[in-house]
Amino acid sequence: MRSTNEVASAGAASAAARLQAGEFDRGNERLSSGLSRPVVLLFAVASGLAVANAYFAHPLLDVMADDLGIARATAGLIVGFTQLGYGLGLVLLVPLGDLIDRRKLVVGQSLLSVLALVSVGFSTTGAMLLASMAAMGLMAVVTQALVAYAASLARPAERGQVVGVVTSGIVLGILLARTVAGTLTDLSGWRTVYFVSAVLTLIIAALLYKVLPAQEARDKRMSYPRLIGSLFTLFVEEPVLRIRAIIAMLIFADITTLLTPLVLPLSAPPFSLSHTAIGLFGLAGAAGALGAARAGRWADRGYGQRTTGIALTLMLVAWLPIALLPHSILWLIAGVLIIDFGLQAVHVTNQGMIYRVRPEAQSRLTAAYMVFYSIGSALGSSLSTMVYVYAGWTGVCLLGAGISALAIAFWAATLNATPATATQATGSN
Repeated sequence: MRSTNEVASAGAASAAARLQAGEFDRGNERLSSGLSRPVVLLFAVASGLAVANAYFAHPLLDVMADDLGIARATAGLIVGFTQLGYGLGLVLLVPLGDLIDRRKLVVGQSLLSVLALVSVGFSTTGAMLLASMAAMGLMAVVTQALVAYAASLARPAERGQVVGVVTSGIVLGILLARTVAGTLTDLSGWRTVYFVSAVLTLIIAALLYKVLPAQEARDKRMSYPRLIGSLFTLFVEEPVLRIRAIIAMLIFADITTLLTPLVLPLSAPPFSLSHTAIGLFGLAGAAGALGAARAGRWADRGYGQRTTGIALTLMLVAWLPIALLPHSILWLIAGVLIIDFGLQAVHVTNQGMIYRVRPEAQSRLTAAYMVFYSIGSALGSSLSTMVYVYAGWTGVCLLGAGISALAIAFWAATLNATPATATQATGSN
C-alpha cells in the first residue's frame, strides 16, 4: 500500500504543478483527451481505494462474524448492508455531480468516508458494524462520481479509453482489497484494515482537492427532487441504459457469488489457509483485470457487442475450473483470472456505451447504471453464503454458472434493440 500511495502522490503533485501552470499540451506524457496521465492515474487510484473500502470484508467474513457474534449463515449480511448503502448512495449522491461542483462533491464524500471507516473499526456489536458498513457503502459511491468526472473531461473519441483506465483502477481495487485485507488481518486484526484505509483515504482527499479542476453544474436551475426524478426518466428514455444496466446487474451478481463465500471453503480443511493466503487469490484476478483494460479502446473502435459476447462467454466458462477447487487450488486461480477478465471487459464496454448519450447527464447515467450493479452485488453476496451452507461449493458454482448463462441469453436477445449510436466507432485512436 505504501508504494502505491507514493506513486499516486508523486504523480498527483506533478499534475497539480502543470495544471496550475496552465499546461494542457498533448505531448508524450498526456492522453490526447486533454487529461494528463498523472491525473488519470489519480482518478484510477482514488476510485480503486474508494471501492476497495466496500470489498475489504469479503475475505474477513468469518473473523468479523465470530468477533461480533454474527452467525456464519448470515455473515453475508455484512456485505449486503454495504451494498444497500451503496445503492442508496447511487440514487441520492451520485446525481449531484450534475448539480454541484464535482470537485467539492468527491472531496466531501471522501472525508465522510474517513469517518465511516473509523466507525467500522471501532464497532463493538453486530448492529453497530452493519450500520457502519451501510454508511461506508453510502460514501463509497464517490467511485462512480469520479468515473463520471473523468468521462466528462475526456474527448468523445477517447472517452472509452479514459473510462477503461479508471475502471481498471476500480476492478483492481476490488480484487486487491482481498489481498490487503487478508494480510493486515493476519498481522494485527481485521480492524486495522479499516483504520489504515481511513488514513489513505484522507491523503487521497487532499490530493484530489489540490489536483482536480473545479467543474460547475451545467444546469444550476434544476432542483434536487427533479434531479433524482430524472434518473427514472433517463432509464425509460434510453434503451442502451436499460440494456446495459441489466447486464451489469447480472455480471456483478455473478462475481460476488464467487467472491463472498470463497473464504469459507479456503479457510476450512483440507485447505485451512490463512487470511493472507486467501487474499492472494485477488492477485490472479488483478492480472486478468490488467489485460482487460483495452476493452475501452475496443468499444471506441466499434467492437462493443463483440467484446461483450466474448467476455460473457468467458465468465460462463470460468465456472468450470472454479468448480474443480476441491481437486486443486490451481483450478480456482485459473477461473478467477478468467472471470475477472470477462467482468471488466463487459463493465468497461457498458460504460463506454452509455456515456455516448446525454452528455449533460453523465452523473445521472452513472447512478442509474450502477444502481443495478449494487442490486446484483447485494443479491450475489446474500444468496451465495446461504447456498454454500446448504449445498456447498458445488451449489455456489451452479448458481454462478446459471447467472452467467442468463446474462448471455439476455445480451443475445437485446442485440437488435441496442441503438447503433451506442455501438459504432467514435473516431480514430
